[in-house]
Parts: sequence; C-alpha cells; structure tokens
Amino acid sequence: MKTFYLTDSGKVRDHNEDSVTILKNANNEHLLIVADGMGGHRAGEVASSMVITHMNKKFGELDTVGNKIDAINWLKDNVSEINTEILDHTKVHPEAMGMGTTCVMALMTSEYLIFANIGDSSGYVYKNNKLTKVTNDHTLVNLLVASGDLTEEEAKYHPKRNVLMKALGSSEVAELDIFDVDTIGEVNDGSHSFNDLYWHRMVLFAYICNSNRERAWKSKLHHDGTMYDDYFIVGIQTPEGQFTYHYHIDWWDKFDVPYHLRAPQWDGHTSEDVVRLLSLLNMDKKEEDE
Repeated sequence: MKTFYLTDSGKVRDHNEDSVTILKNANNEHLLIVADGMGGHRAGEVASSMVITHMNKKFGELDTVGNKIDAINWLKDNVSEINTEILDHTKVHPEAMGMGTTCVMALMTSEYLIFANIGDSSGYVYKNNKLTKVTNDHTLVNLLVASGDLTEEEAKYHPKRNVLMKALGSSEVAELDIFDVDTIGEVNDGSHSFNDLYWHRMVLFAYICNSNRERAWKSKLHHDGTMYDDYFIVGIQTPEGQFTYHYHIDWWDKFDVPYHLRAPQWDGHTSEDVVRLLSLLNMDKKEEDE
C-alpha cells in the first residue's frame, strides 16, 4: 500500500504547528496521524509533536493491534495517556498554559479500518471517485447545527466557527470519537474488489432498468416520505413482483427511467428476490413466441 502526506504552514503563519506521521508495524498494519496544535509561545507545536512521539513509540512496540475491539481500546488508552502528558507539561511549564492539540487517526489492518478523532481535524475516505468525510468536528457550530439552532450554511460564516468543544489538553478527560469504516477493497474474487463488483452491479441494474423503462422508476423518497442522506431508490416491476436498490445520488443520471415523487409502496421483497429479474427474460421470450 502506498502512503504519503503533505503539510504546509500556509501564507499567514511563520511556522507550522501541525504534526503528521504514517506508521507501519511488523504485521503491515498502518497508523496515520494528523495533530493540529494550538497555544502561544509555540506551545501548539509542542503539543502536536507529543502526539506523534507517543504514538510512534507505542505503535512500534506492537507486532499487531489485534482485533477491532482491542484496537479501539488501544487507541483510547493511548490518547488518554497523551492528554495526561500535555496537562503535566503545562504544570511544569506555566508559559505553555492553554496549549493543546486536535488529533485524527486512521488505523488500517487487513481486516478493518478505524478512524478516531478529537477536535476539528477531519478524516476522509476516497471511494468510488468520491471523497467522503468520516469524522465529526468537535466545534461549537457543529453542536448548534446538530441541535437545530443553526443551519449548515449559517455555520460556514458564523463568527465562532473555529471554537473547539474538545481537544487534547483542554480537560482532564479526553473523549475520543471512534468511527468504524468498512475496509476498502479488501474483499475480492481474485480479480475484482468489492467496490468494483458494487459498481458492476449498479451498471448491470441500470441496463436492465433502462431497457425496460415502462416497468422501471426512480425516486428520492420512499413511499412514506423518508430517505437515507444522499441516496435514492430505483426499482423495476417484474412479472413476479418488485425489485429495488438504493444508490448514491451521484449515480442518479445512470438510470434513464421515469421519476416518481415517491416510490411505490414496498411489497416486502428482500435481497434473495433478486431472482425476480430473471422473470423479465421469460417475459421477453413469451413476447417473441407470440
């Protein structure tokens, strides 16, 4: 697996308080870390480097992080230790009082991918030509958006949009958020990854629906008016009943079928009913015989 990183102080600051690293252990497991320090007298630079130094030492001592539960506990324990180290540092160095750092980590093994974060440094996954944010920022405006007191558009320009609600060194307890992400491209048939097969399935279903437009439809709402964020539903009525899939909205135009304000009421079909699609072939043969 190829890994790389880039960090820059930008056009405003004369020094960079960010710290970043990519670590690999004996079991070919990878730990990617970004820490964005804060505090005067270059204290932020010290805080962020403490994250990297600690995790570099601890990760290097491991042959493997173990199963997913063990890995999550390992991440939480070490972040708690780093938080204590930062607080202890400020006690010895009063001039660094108020120093802290955000932190986002991605831990990837052959079995799973875990993101962990505290603060507003974010983790993303690039998948199917789409960049998706995995983590949630611990900011005041995000809290206001979640409570319904602020819209996402208002949050972009709010005067306190950079105010953090969590960071390492800000309190005695470091509350780390964990995000479990499906491992990308690990499941395969020897030639194609799971992502490849998912894409192929969508293309094939689009062909079936587009070839039977009079039987197919798509909608951005279920029959009851609900829908998953950034997804739509597309379906076809076969001689044996409905069959449907949900796809990301980016694939909306792949389906050249009639648009319905709301999807037809679900008839109870499950994934096992995919064989209903074969009845479309029988229907075509019947029409040819006639």
